[in-house]
Amino acid sequence: MIKLDILSDPICPWCFIGKANLDAALQARPDHPFRIEWHPFQLNPEMPESGMDRQTYLERKFGGRDAAASAYAPIVEAADAAGLKIAFERITRTPNTLDAHRMIHWAGLEGRQAAMVAVLFHGYFREGRDIGDAQVLVDLGTDVGMDRDICARLLASDADREDIVARDVHARERGITGVPTFIVANRHAVPGAQPPQLWHDVLDDLERQAGVGSA
Repeated sequence: MIKLDILSDPICPWCFIGKANLDAALQARPDHPFRIEWHPFQLNPEMPESGMDRQTYLERKFGGRDAAASAYAPIVEAADAAGLKIAFERITRTPNTLDAHRMIHWAGLEGRQAAMVAVLFHGYFREGRDIGDAQVLVDLGTDVGMDRDICARLLASDADREDIVARDVHARERGITGVPTFIVANRHAVPGAQPPQLWHDVLDDLERQAGVGSA
């Protein structure tokens, strides 16, 4: 098995698209060698804990509604190419994602990390749910088989907060400036929402290297 580490934020549309493209490639190669682990990276680490009105956030980030629409046009195009429909009109708040990252971490301890990442992306980008809200996170955790009461108690505590922040900071210290970033075998960084063909090429290269190594 080959480790594939993915740095991502569940409110990052390019991360959603990048995951869809990777999934498409891996579904076509069910014998792939990747063992996937997701890692925290907050797009907005200074976001208030309660989040922010979506329109206010976009206007502050891009300088106005028209500028935001221009910035999101390539995202919509890439999402369409990946077979995704993002319901931006349903998203009313931009959340702080620290608790969502804690949920991903806890889900990983139970072998449910991939499912947790998937429901967070779907909940935010397809249903417009506020994934900074503890009750929403508990519901999503329950959807993937996590214990409701345990999730609620953990979210009400400071469990693993410092660890998630430290991992985010460590990623930035290593030179990660944006997500998604995929790290293959702890050696090769693949930035951005790459198309499925790139992952086919990566897998072909890994197969060739394995063949040479076993010769």
